[in-house]
Amino acid sequence: MSLADLSIAEAGEGLRARTFSSVELLSAHLERIAARDSALQAFVTLTEDRARAEAERADDELARGEDRGPLHGIPYALKDLIDTAGIRTTGGSKLHLERVPQRDADVAGSLADGGAVLLGKLMTYEFALVGPSTDLPFPAARNPFNRDHITGGSSSGSAAAVAGGLVRTAIGSDTGGSIRSPSAYSGCVGLKPGYERVPRRGVIPLSESLDCIGPLSASVKDAALTFDAIATPSDFDSAAAEIGRDIAGLRIGYARDWFIDDPALQPDMGVAMDAAASDLSILGARIEEIALPDYEAMEAAGAIILHAEALAYHLDDMRSRSADYGRQGFNSLAAGVAVTGDDVERAHRLGRKWRSEIDALFARYDAILTVTTLATAPAFSAFDGESPVWTPMRTLPFNLTGHPVLALPMGFANGLPMGLQLIGRHGGEARLCRIGAAYEAGTDHSAQKPVFAD
Repeated sequence: MSLADLSIAEAGEGLRARTFSSVELLSAHLERIAARDSALQAFVTLTEDRARAEAERADDELARGEDRGPLHGIPYALKDLIDTAGIRTTGGSKLHLERVPQRDADVAGSLADGGAVLLGKLMTYEFALVGPSTDLPFPAARNPFNRDHITGGSSSGSAAAVAGGLVRTAIGSDTGGSIRSPSAYSGCVGLKPGYERVPRRGVIPLSESLDCIGPLSASVKDAALTFDAIATPSDFDSAAAEIGRDIAGLRIGYARDWFIDDPALQPDMGVAMDAAASDLSILGARIEEIALPDYEAMEAAGAIILHAEALAYHLDDMRSRSADYGRQGFNSLAAGVAVTGDDVERAHRLGRKWRSEIDALFARYDAILTVTTLATAPAFSAFDGESPVWTPMRTLPFNLTGHPVLALPMGFANGLPMGLQLIGRHGGEARLCRIGAAYEAGTDHSAQKPVFAD
């Protein structure tokens, strides 16, 4: 087995026992990237020289007994919306091809402070909008389980890198599902933290009211360790400390009505969701079907806010540099022109109402279970590269309400991953990781990996 396949915890144990060095761990990841990334197209910028210097420093510090935490000496990568001092941050757009920030985003700074080793920057749909597109500077990332299919967006490179075994953990952003849908389509774990649990400063915004920053990782524990490293210090429990705890007696509300009668639902998905609810019950959780607020109304309200805020951020560049936007991205932004201030105010008001209604459910339940996407990842042939294609998801409402969500693999259909999501109360990321880790350990869905020639 390659060192690149070790979990974060396993790699950390090896580094501290001096079984291998951070430089050797990095080399294994670089070899894996060299072997696979030409097929996956996950990386936009590879920071090999910086990574070697950081790995050497990590080895020196650990040898001196200076331990910065669980990610000390561990390779990771960043979505190319996240600023990195001295390293270009393009946002996946021609507008920013030469943009080199002077300082790290807060999330990048937290990982650097924790001794993590930056491998590079990962593919994103242009400014986290829509895709895949054919008129952008970088080719779209490809699904490790079938390279003819997409990874989902907009954290497309993050999902491809993690699911493809290039790195154990990566950082993405989620405004309407951009951590969770790529995780579901690509068979990895995605954690969308609660709103403002992870600082957003230095991340190119899409919608300030909805944006969240979080990890896409190879396992729940990897995600929990990464979240603990990047979250704003608080009185909430450590997510990693909850891993391994029993879930017997925890109450989970199953929002089956949110998807089961939707004509867009792939039949395998409904069967897998019912099986997941059964698996959680076998593990000791108490499952009850519940009703959530109307999905379509919540999605529409969230879309209004997203379009209005995205347009406001990009309007000056759209006027002065319209030709530098990809066609899909520009048209998506232009849709915000039809949104009025009254529309936005009403959408926020409804969002607060739905947040209160879901909060009330958490007086009874420890988590809510529902599907992440209604179908597996579509093929690239379903897209023309210029016109957006709707892919049915169940994600945007929890950006609107601000609740944390953990996305998990729950099986395969026709060789492609399927995913569920667990929603928690505000500040409840640790409880979600506890439940998710128990489900992961009690099933074999996360153990199945894509096949590569190397």
